[in-house]
Amino acid sequence: MPEIPRRHLIKGAAAAAAATAAGPAWPASPAQADRGDGRSPGPGEPTEKVPVTAHTPRGIDRFFDPSYNVVRGRVPESYHPWVTTREDRILLYTRTAGPRHAHLGPALPEGLNPPLTPQHVLQNAVVAWMGEVGVGVDWTEDVTRMPGIGSPYKAVVFASTSRDTLWKHGTAVAPTAAVNTTTGAHLDAARTALRQYMRAGGGFVGIHNAFGTEYNWPWYEGLLGGANYYDHGTHQDGQVVRAGSDATTEGLPVRWAFKDEWYNLLPFPTRVKFLLAVDESTVATGSRVHPGHGDFHPVSWCQYYDGGRAFLTTLGHDPLAWTDGSGFPGQEFFKRHIVNGVLSAMGRIPFCT
Repeated sequence: MPEIPRRHLIKGAAAAAAATAAGPAWPASPAQADRGDGRSPGPGEPTEKVPVTAHTPRGIDRFFDPSYNVVRGRVPESYHPWVTTREDRILLYTRTAGPRHAHLGPALPEGLNPPLTPQHVLQNAVVAWMGEVGVGVDWTEDVTRMPGIGSPYKAVVFASTSRDTLWKHGTAVAPTAAVNTTTGAHLDAARTALRQYMRAGGGFVGIHNAFGTEYNWPWYEGLLGGANYYDHGTHQDGQVVRAGSDATTEGLPVRWAFKDEWYNLLPFPTRVKFLLAVDESTVATGSRVHPGHGDFHPVSWCQYYDGGRAFLTTLGHDPLAWTDGSGFPGQEFFKRHIVNGVLSAMGRIPFCT
């Protein structure tokens, strides 16, 4: 079915149910989970081409999404590797403009690579984990460091950011900054930089509360897979199951124990390739809050978006999930999925195949 119109997003249960009905039967096979392949319509894809312009490349014109004004879906032909000088390095961005997860530790000062303490559990883990596979990591909570079109980074990672993370209160950081007359905040060049970066073939990774970020920016919602955080139940045990196969699920069991908040999503992700889901029958009944996703509750997926690659996961709430040797259920599988997700968004290993 077509993308859920934005005017209907307030109809939470109905929208989620309609999107779920368009998805694969549970459990999904890899073929069912692929949302389009650039050649023939897949589940949830439009069956007719959307008129864009006479010059839209043939074969991807039907993947144009008028809700976000981009080409999106599992469409490798839409990837734009315009910058060929990117390094085996990523930028980890963890700025919060609202609630802050414990795994992030205290807010970091401005600048690049400020000192980390043991409380910065997620940042330390990403630096160490990516170092094990030969990838450098810079980290920041400075919005002025958002990479642009010529950035050397092969991926930008938003990890548990929150709310208007790309807004800077006080003095505008760019002469052309627009003013949000409601909050008095200044919108700097960060949004433009991120979009230009993706349009030049960048990689994006959104982890956990990256879904509770930039609610009022439609382009970012599309970057997340046309999805957004709605609510969650209690932090509790559940069973993660594979919903698709690619490089990010290689070596993972078909089913494994994990503990998380199990985010509910509204809108429900569409035009993506689903990778992992939580089996809701393994989650305590009393904690399944509205809207819930019943028989198919995805937690990881990937897509090509506006010229770039995006790997998304709602997992990663507990600090122990980011701690090697912690004994946290499924920690080694979570680590493998995160590392391979970053590598795939970078283009180091096959992406969203």
